[in-house]
Amino acid sequence: MTVHTTIDSPLGELLLVGEKSATATGGTALVSLSVPGQKGGAVVQDGWSEDAEAFTEIVSQLRSYFDGKLTRFDIECVEGGTDFQRRVWQALESIPYGTTVSYGDIARQIGASRTAVRSVGTAIGRNPLLVVRPCHRVIGATGALTGYAGGLERKERLLVHEGALQTA
Repeated sequence: MTVHTTIDSPLGELLLVGEKSATATGGTALVSLSVPGQKGGAVVQDGWSEDAEAFTEIVSQLRSYFDGKLTRFDIECVEGGTDFQRRVWQALESIPYGTTVSYGDIARQIGASRTAVRSVGTAIGRNPLLVVRPCHRVIGATGALTGYAGGLERKERLLVHEGALQTA
């Protein structure tokens, strides 16, 4: 059964979508975490149930993250995507809090060729779990903030929050 809720955050409203799970702490595995206006973000569908209580554990971890008390999420997520996307997303999960890497670094980490950097960027752009799967920690080779489905302003906010980027 697909459930959803929204919460306020420093990034604006977050839409959480999940599936009931017997193995997830709190009973819900996260399918998607998105923001309004996000390219490819989730949209509530007919047949989904609004159930804020289903997300108690996930919301607790998100609040702890935004309060600066949590640096790594422990949330069961529903796996989706292609094999290539899952390899890229797994690499995202290994990026330490407060650090950044380039798209080329991710390509090398998963054993992809130099020419696969664009494909890596596309896979990162399809990450359905903003914040939780830290695609915001991936930047351009020159250090430029590039390509964030939730908007570059939100990417910058997250990197400043984590201490990976200094404010001007």
